[in-house]
Amino acid sequence: MKKLLSAILPGESIPTRKLNGTAGRAALVLTVSTALVHFWMNSIGLLIAIKMNAIHLGTHMAIIFLFYPAFAGSPRERPSMPDWVLAGISLGCMVWLLITYDRLLQTNLQATFADLAVAVVTMALLVEASRRAVGLPLTVLSLLFLAYTRLGPYFPGLFAHRGFNWERIIIRMALTDQGIYGVTLMVSSSYVFMFILFGAFLAASRTSEFFNDFSLALAGRYRGGPAKVAVVASALMGSISGSAQANVATTGAFTIPLMKRVGYMPHFAGAVEAAASTGGILMPPIMGASAFIMSTFLGIPYVKIMIAGFTPALLYYLAIMFMVDLRAKKRGLKGMEPGDIPSLKATMLDKGHMTIPLVVIIYLLVAGYTPLYSAFLGLFAIVLVSSLKRSTRMGIREVIEALDSGTRSAAPVGISCAIVGFIVGAVGMTGLGQVIAMNVIMFAGGKLWAALILCMIAAIILGMGLPATPCYIITATIAAPALQQMGVHPLAAHFFAFYYGTMSAVVPPVALTSYTAAGLAGARPFKVAVSALGLALSGLLLPYLFVYNPDLLFIDFVLPKYLLDVVTAIIGVFSLSCGIIGMFKRDMSFLERALFILAGILMVNPLRILRISSFVFFAALVARHWFSTEGAGRGEPSI
Repeated sequence: MKKLLSAILPGESIPTRKLNGTAGRAALVLTVSTALVHFWMNSIGLLIAIKMNAIHLGTHMAIIFLFYPAFAGSPRERPSMPDWVLAGISLGCMVWLLITYDRLLQTNLQATFADLAVAVVTMALLVEASRRAVGLPLTVLSLLFLAYTRLGPYFPGLFAHRGFNWERIIIRMALTDQGIYGVTLMVSSSYVFMFILFGAFLAASRTSEFFNDFSLALAGRYRGGPAKVAVVASALMGSISGSAQANVATTGAFTIPLMKRVGYMPHFAGAVEAAASTGGILMPPIMGASAFIMSTFLGIPYVKIMIAGFTPALLYYLAIMFMVDLRAKKRGLKGMEPGDIPSLKATMLDKGHMTIPLVVIIYLLVAGYTPLYSAFLGLFAIVLVSSLKRSTRMGIREVIEALDSGTRSAAPVGISCAIVGFIVGAVGMTGLGQVIAMNVIMFAGGKLWAALILCMIAAIILGMGLPATPCYIITATIAAPALQQMGVHPLAAHFFAFYYGTMSAVVPPVALTSYTAAGLAGARPFKVAVSALGLALSGLLLPYLFVYNPDLLFIDFVLPKYLLDVVTAIIGVFSLSCGIIGMFKRDMSFLERALFILAGILMVNPLRILRISSFVFFAALVARHWFSTEGAGRGEPSI
């Protein structure tokens, strides 16, 4: 079973090597050099985009081959000889493209046999790197799209096309910026890499410890305090890490034992951390790779993406906070002992200065500076500000460790962004996106709610085997155009795809964040996944809310309508939370829970009269629950 899981789950679930000795030093030289080259490329380097992308892909494939075992029985303490060979060939293919691309441009992409051979080898290496670091689902899906470009005449009906010869496919996919070296890899080689590095430097300066202590000081004393600490700490850490799995590993190791100690069941403790950590990708200012790719797809400044994501992220975390509080009330849990809670004043005096780099990043983004410029100054701010206190000071060793860990964290993301180039390239060559958009509209019968459900189902199915970033890219490439044709604002359509790509981390059966949290909690993975899905259910409803109420994304913003929609949304997520947990003033019967969940869902609709009716319905439920003691249920809630 473990072998099967390692084959089908995305790359973060595959254990990486911890290299020592000569192999470790050689790998360290590669990762640190890769980071420094990216610094140069994104600052003073005068390379065209495809050459930058070639360097990004070549170095990242080499890193994957050294750090990710090929099979379960492969050596874990050192790379095998084939791994060294594959890493060397990856760098060789990179050098070939750097040397020959100018000639290819001058000859209008008249590729020689050697050019085509190197391109084929690069594609094969990418497939193998993706299999190791990302997993089989995305790899196989990308290969199916690649085959579709060649086998178009054999497909039925609207999906048929005239097909392309292999030479044209290879040139398009591996020798132009329309395939694996396309826009998704460009975003990875610039914005994404630099912000992952930013997060690594923050971790090296012990900023995560500050977030944990700060969260404890704020929420530790309240009912079910450790769970609320997990929510606050995950929101803070997620706002700069952009990775759900990194968020779990960073905050979960600290918060999950605390939750278990005050009385939360292990599976629920893991679920809280999984749901809260997943939301970190949704939390500005740094919202993961998908948000930067969205900015590029839409051609709008990243600051608009960041501002648009603010309200939905707060609603998501508010819903989780409601649930952990109601769960603590249901189980009679108390806050932490005063002696276990750090002083807020002492915490701020000791490490509070490490919030300055975050303030710098937010100010620069809001002021209109590019994400790259903001990331550069943010990195320098971390090194400078950390030197103010001995407890956070970064020496040469810490800087090298940050460069190394940041580069290794970025490698699977880069490979994901490269392999989906097959899908994006195939969609562009064959017109598949327009075909699917037409079919979605046709099956939905012109009804937006039906189209939203179809797109949601497609995104969730994709998300069962893909990490968040490629899931967003595919959904945005295929489903978002259909929503836009039905009148949905482009930003809302892409946020719809973004949210469902993100939620894939907690949707069983492949709920990667939940499985990571289950390991820390010592609980059954699937039980953690089901509980986390319940906690994150608001995240599955929020996209409908901002599609029908785009002012929540600050689209066509009118303050009175915005405030009304926010209040309605808060009531809706609270009603949903009460129903899922089965608690308000007292335990609820099954019927009460169902009615509260229904009231919460009904708040998500475009008709103001129906929302008012839903509010009246909710108020009636609250009144009946508050003054009645009949039908109260007991026992363990569903999550």
